[in-house]
Amino acid sequence: MKKVLIVYSSRTGKTEAMANYLAEGLRFAACDVTVKRIADIENELDVIGYDGYLFGCPTYHKDMTGGMKQFLFKAELANLTGKIGGAFGSHTHSGESAPMIYDTMRHVFKMDMTDLGPLNLTEAMVGKEEGLKACQDYGKAVGEKLGS
Repeated sequence: MKKVLIVYSSRTGKTEAMANYLAEGLRFAACDVTVKRIADIENELDVIGYDGYLFGCPTYHKDMTGGMKQFLFKAELANLTGKIGGAFGSHTHSGESAPMIYDTMRHVFKMDMTDLGPLNLTEAMVGKEEGLKACQDYGKAVGEKLGS
């Protein structure tokens, strides 16, 4: 069974909900999933040992949170080159965070990212059936890419 780590930042609970819905999708694809807040990651050793990774953060002031930026520096030390990855985020009126995380994972970390691109939902969409399904489908697609 492939192991996947989902690490997220959330202020209103919307991105946290996305992380949990993504975990459901990964479990549908027979993956063993660990979901953690960025505050629970002390150093790169907490990131090592997984087959796939999903990182998520809401967009605030057209940027990712400072905590997510700090986490990405820790994750970079884990040498995730070639690992399967995906990125997600929620937003109200703009959605720059998820694409920035996705691009960092793809170009800086040299990860094998999902062809779906980043999952980027408005906060209003997260609580609806369509948002739940989008997250589950994204998680399932990452799980299938892992070949669980």
